[in-house]
Amino acid sequence: MNQAPQGNAGGQEDYLDKGVDAAEKKFGGGKIDPQKERGVNEKVTDQARGMFEKVTGKNVPDKFSN
Repeated sequence: MNQAPQGNAGGQEDYLDKGVDAAEKKFGGGKIDPQKERGVNEKVTDQARGMFEKVTGKNVPDKFSN
């Protein structure tokens, strides 16, 4: 399992983080290193979680949230 040096609490990637990494690898043309972009990705996924919770009024399932 990938450990993020400046990543989220505990340093573990959840499914959303892994999905963003996979998309970067697939569509980035090999020019994007997901580990170097971990800080930006974490901000994006945290914002997405917050928007989900605001819109639905429900917490993001533990499986998708770290």
